[in-house]
Amino acid sequence: MDRKNIEKIAHTSEERMLLAKLWDKMNAGMRREIFESTGFLSPQEQKMARYLFGNAPGLQFFGGYDDAERKMLCYLPEYLCEDFLLGSDSPIVCLHASFYSGDSLTHRDFLGALMGIGIQRETVGDICVGNGMCDFFVTREIAPYILQALTSAGRTKITLTLIDISQAQITAPEVKEIRDTLSSLRLDSVVSAGFRISRSLAAEAISAGKAAVDGLPAEKPDKLIREGSKISLRGSGKILLFRVGELTKKGRILVTIHRYI
Repeated sequence: MDRKNIEKIAHTSEERMLLAKLWDKMNAGMRREIFESTGFLSPQEQKMARYLFGNAPGLQFFGGYDDAERKMLCYLPEYLCEDFLLGSDSPIVCLHASFYSGDSLTHRDFLGALMGIGIQRETVGDICVGNGMCDFFVTREIAPYILQALTSAGRTKITLTLIDISQAQITAPEVKEIRDTLSSLRLDSVVSAGFRISRSLAAEAISAGKAAVDGLPAEKPDKLIREGSKISLRGSGKILLFRVGELTKKGRILVTIHRYI
């Protein structure tokens, strides 16, 4: 562990500020031998934190369930076991939203509603939307305000309750399947097909820093994408290159893309 590595890892002033904040928080916990936790981190932020802290004892990522995408970085001193993160003093709580099952709400609807009441992104973890319900993870400190202030998502009224983390229903995300043929597996080609935009617009958005592949920034339109890669485009959502098939008679590549709804 070396604080000087922040300059080597960070590419922007925002990343430097984030890593410095993580360093100060985790270091304070280690020095005082007390529990500490950060806000929810994106996959890219988690990767930078791993580079910064290495295999420092007591540090672990936690997002409320095993396969969570957004996770906190936590320091657990020796006198605390991992079950602490699931107990009544956990830094994470789960909120359950119920609504009329005839209304189709999406991840974007709930995230937009949370941002609309002034919630900062780092206080919100994964959002799991199902039929007539949504379980989502937030920091314990912000939960009382959300329970009071969040009454709707989109145009749909919702009812919120606080539930135990172990009761969370982790639903598979809804996707729209897109089948297409591509001249290559370049990032701009996959983005163009998945988000139904022109290849030139896709390349422009990528070069502007709006794209990420598997949580990592990707600014080169010609980057080759592998089967199973997740691609997010700021303002448009996320897609998965679900399957790469055979070549057509014209030499194009058959692909199946899942676009998250």
